[in-house]
Amino acid sequence: MNIKRIKFASKLGLVAAAAGSAVGLGNIWRFPSQAADGGGALFIFLYIGCIAFFGIPLMMGEFIIGRSGRANASGSFKKLAPGTQWKWVGRLGILTAFLILGFYMVVCGWTMEYIVQSVSGQLMATESFGENFNNLLQDSTRQSVWMVLFTLLTAFFILAGVKKGIEQSAKILMPVLFLLLLILGFRSVTLSGSAEGLAFLFKPNMGAVKSTIFLDAIGQAFFSLSIGMGAMTTYGSYFRDDSNLRNTAFQVSLLDTLVAVLAGIIIFPAAFALTQTPETIVTTLVAGGPGLLFITIPQLFHHLPFSSLWATMFFVLLGIAALTSTISLMEVVTTFLHEELNMLRRNAVTFISMGVVVLGVTSSISPQFFDILDYTNAKIMLPLSGLFISLFIGWYLDKKITFAQLTNDGTLSVSVRFLKFYIFILRYIAPVAIVGIFVYGIFF
Repeated sequence: MNIKRIKFASKLGLVAAAAGSAVGLGNIWRFPSQAADGGGALFIFLYIGCIAFFGIPLMMGEFIIGRSGRANASGSFKKLAPGTQWKWVGRLGILTAFLILGFYMVVCGWTMEYIVQSVSGQLMATESFGENFNNLLQDSTRQSVWMVLFTLLTAFFILAGVKKGIEQSAKILMPVLFLLLLILGFRSVTLSGSAEGLAFLFKPNMGAVKSTIFLDAIGQAFFSLSIGMGAMTTYGSYFRDDSNLRNTAFQVSLLDTLVAVLAGIIIFPAAFALTQTPETIVTTLVAGGPGLLFITIPQLFHHLPFSSLWATMFFVLLGIAALTSTISLMEVVTTFLHEELNMLRRNAVTFISMGVVVLGVTSSISPQFFDILDYTNAKIMLPLSGLFISLFIGWYLDKKITFAQLTNDGTLSVSVRFLKFYIFILRYIAPVAIVGIFVYGIFF
């Protein structure tokens, strides 16, 4: 164990950083649309169950690998399984993180554009919100400029280091994120007609049950918790020796789920209360995606007093959620280059930023390339990485290491029954669920 490896300074910073990695734009645009399409509360119940039985165990697995290896995502596997090919599981996560940045940064750039438009009043003065967004999508130069700026912003925090950059930014950004969620949520539920939206979100709709609802819930759980992209393994390597991995995984999952539900509380009541086309609002919510955030939501805010203020708060919220995710993704690749290729941290960040810009510009120019990166990562690379992590903990890693990490070398009380149940989930239950996600993602 490398005892000199830098560690998070506080429990708050540790949880905030890990939660920041998990919380992203997917919580705000993907979860509400999945809930709308999956029967409201019915999907939420299934989603929470998937978080508990699959998401938390896999997150704990990544924490175990990271803290016991005390290295980057690839290096931790090499230390725990020397002379084997398991290191490629870590490298798969690192490659996934890098490729995600290649298209995700473009979306992050959109949030910066909309923050500026909201603050200036330009957004609420537009005659067509759909045309306004389409104009942005057709302007690859403008998209590229915002993407580069967001990449540089992310690089700034990475260059500041683990404690002063990642941890300190998370301790500031995450409370601001929740404050904005609460303010916008309160405004949404106090609108006249919001009760119908709340009922749609929290009342089980058995008529909306689909054959794929369980796989949808599992897929959303994995996507939302940043499972399989090396982020939790990398952050786990920065955990202190006295950090409780079980509690941290639970707390991070709880915060991540709260963000998703609060996003639903913002979007659903506002959608039903402010829509001018009630006959199509459900279809719009189910469609989700960028159109929900950059067309539908501005249309809804347009009908509120101080519309530019609410729009500004919403898009700042999106920007913060995006930034906490991009910081963790860039840190995954930076740590790998720094430790495995002996690159200076600043050189690694520069190299990665240049690569991300190349991918981002290509994604801005070619929607097809954007979609290929999105599909390949979400449907193939993330499930495969999660599958291998599950198999590694469940079948390969010495149970003594797992038990030592979960009990902090015997200082925490963990029953043998819990350990056996945990191993059983990662050996049998999680792999079957992940294979189901993989097959569903490829063929449906």
